[in-house]
Amino acid sequence: MHRLPKSLILFVTSNLTILLCLGLLFWGKAAADSRVPAGGGLTLTLIGQYETGIFGESAAEIPAYDPASQQLFITNSANGVVDVLDISDPTSPALVASLPVSPFAASPNSVAVADGLVAIAAEAADKQAPGSVIFYDTAGTFVDAVTVGALPDMVTFTPDGQKVIVAGEGEPNDAYDNDPLGTVTIIDVGAGPTRFAGGFAANILDFTSFNGGVDPAIRIFGPNASVAQDLEPEYVAVSPDGGTAYVTLQENNALAIVDIGTESITAVLPLGYADFSSGNHRFDASDRDDAINIANWPVFGMYQPDAIAAFEIAGTTYLATANEGDARDYAGFAEEERIKDLTLDATAFPSSATLQLDENIGRLTVTITEGDTDNDEDFDALYMFGSRSFTIWDSAGNLVWDSGDEFEQITAAAYPENFNSDNDEDTFDTRSDNKGPEPEALTTGVIAGHTYAFIGLERIGGIMVYDVTVPQAPVFMTYVNNRQFPPPNPTEGNPALGPDLGVEGLIFIPATVSPNGEFLLVGANEVSGSTTIFQIDAQTPTDVALLGLSGQSPHYDLLTTASLLLLCLVSGTFLLRRTRRSSN
Repeated sequence: MHRLPKSLILFVTSNLTILLCLGLLFWGKAAADSRVPAGGGLTLTLIGQYETGIFGESAAEIPAYDPASQQLFITNSANGVVDVLDISDPTSPALVASLPVSPFAASPNSVAVADGLVAIAAEAADKQAPGSVIFYDTAGTFVDAVTVGALPDMVTFTPDGQKVIVAGEGEPNDAYDNDPLGTVTIIDVGAGPTRFAGGFAANILDFTSFNGGVDPAIRIFGPNASVAQDLEPEYVAVSPDGGTAYVTLQENNALAIVDIGTESITAVLPLGYADFSSGNHRFDASDRDDAINIANWPVFGMYQPDAIAAFEIAGTTYLATANEGDARDYAGFAEEERIKDLTLDATAFPSSATLQLDENIGRLTVTITEGDTDNDEDFDALYMFGSRSFTIWDSAGNLVWDSGDEFEQITAAAYPENFNSDNDEDTFDTRSDNKGPEPEALTTGVIAGHTYAFIGLERIGGIMVYDVTVPQAPVFMTYVNNRQFPPPNPTEGNPALGPDLGVEGLIFIPATVSPNGEFLLVGANEVSGSTTIFQIDAQTPTDVALLGLSGQSPHYDLLTTASLLLLCLVSGTFLLRRTRRSSN
């Protein structure tokens, strides 16, 4: 661990300024690589688990928590219900009820709870038909059912609990001859006891006003689809002030902005591409090379985020996304192809024969809808699905920071014999050609003034934790994976807390409202059908003050070690001093 001495004098001339900046960057990087950030640490300890006993049928996908009843609500698509777990003792979660979505819908996709009201987003048996949001109170009494757009995939409340925001994906049927509109629905549920009388009205927003055209960098590519049909809302995050909803449009590699006050979609923004040809955007591209080979390749990654979270730092809203990636694969239209089966432009790819070998990038799956920039029926650029990373954006959709190759580097070090395994069996390297670890779930939480991002990996499994208090320079904290390699032998019996496979949803529970007074993280796992509770223990990074020799702080006070990653000083002499256990 890298620690600051109790006091440190920094002599800085204008010629040395850049050296100091680089030195501080190196200090922070070394700390991150050691998996223990300078001056602090964070651990996740598994304390409780509920297992449905249903494998591979999405029996646990999205969790929500109600502080008053100390209950978890977990979507169970296998049974067409939302399971209710009593976690008053978080070490022993117990099933106490199941809330059906029938007869209003066929299968739950998402659940949220606020002030005693439970909202369940559920799709119809005909996925192209309108879906529903079904409301219960936390005691399990039915309140209301509201019709929303087709395939409601995610539901959330505004921070005040008075409005519900629903992402309606509106996916086409398999023949791709019925493609409903993508929608964002706003439901006003009010406040106080009257909300439990129901009678809610839905305002279903769509994208028809954008049919005249959107930024050409936004992917509009479904056969015969209008913009409004092609845009597919996936996930929603609401700004801390409750005024704006940010909606990921995963297949379109875009972000929609919704003004909640005026109940209108105000913008659709392209997210751009990650360039894997250089820098820290590296990845393992082959499942046939019998090795871990994380390298730069001449490929672009479409971010295509699934989960999104909004958080605030010093009054500014930032967004964090888990960049899973997703391809359209239907009988009537499929965009996915392996690079070895494409004709590559000889000028853009002079070594195409070597590149297209299976052990290089030949088996990597890419889209055929982009890359032929001059329309001559060969590919001048290659675009894969997802970026195998998580990204921080500003509220206007501008990239602030990206984790690059860190997820694959970290999982390779942790599981060298099971790197890029799939989520239903131990298969070394089999996901390298197709989205790798697949960042899927994401949530954020604040502990002792520090904001943390928790990112779930759908394939190899596990949860990455970063301190994002300085959004321009997040610090990797830890990686925990409750997966067993190899899986336990059924004849020997499973351990008390079984393995988790296919994390789909995460929620953070603050200590002030948790059942045991500790910070908790809950993960729902769609393959193993398990819901797991982790206790979070964090040691806050050491606070330091930057002082002039006169004792005045010329730039900042009470910096964290993470903040120093951004600090570039002008000429002068400064004292860097701990403010905890300090001495001069």
